[in-house]
Amino acid sequence: MRFSALVLLCVISSFAKANEEQDARERWADSPYGPMLERIIPPGFTGAMLPEPRSRGARLTRRYCVQCHNLANPAMHDAARWGTVVARMVPRMQGKGNLGKVMGEMMAGVQAPTPDEESTIIAYLQRHAQKALDPAKYPEVSAPAGEPFRLACRQCHVLPDPQRHTAAEWRIVVARMQKNMGWMNRVVGSKPMPGEPQLRIEDINAFLAKHARKK
Repeated sequence: MRFSALVLLCVISSFAKANEEQDARERWADSPYGPMLERIIPPGFTGAMLPEPRSRGARLTRRYCVQCHNLANPAMHDAARWGTVVARMVPRMQGKGNLGKVMGEMMAGVQAPTPDEESTIIAYLQRHAQKALDPAKYPEVSAPAGEPFRLACRQCHVLPDPQRHTAAEWRIVVARMQKNMGWMNRVVGSKPMPGEPQLRIEDINAFLAKHARKK
């Protein structure tokens, strides 16, 4: 009986968190600035996909970071960059920023984290941040075989360390990134043009598989 009650409580808690995310998204998506805010981060990454989803860092990230745009994957940036990104976002959440009065209107009703919460969010994002590839460890990244991977991935973030995933996992990640790049109007090779870099998925997967973490 006690176990059933615990399971029910977990289900209700998960449902409430999902509703909270959805409510927050609808607030900005239905605002006059919705179309602009929606373009900041691609959709598809949810709170349930966050590392350590029950940790305080994950809960605060989910609470504050969906108020203005889609939820960001901690692996979107490397650890060094997350500190500056969050430091830039907090004043904007307070209605300050480079858009003057418009920023205040956009952030109406948005809550900003306390200094302690901000530190927790930064520490969480840095702990699960993208680990950058070390060119000295993977010299092939500068060779022709590594060019498709290098050109595609550095359009949005640092080049990831291939050891982060297995070859099978990388195929799933690359497929998701391909959708994100198309959504963000990055080079995806849908309409090949002479002289334009092309997104060669199989070549990217081949490079990552060669250097991926073994099962």
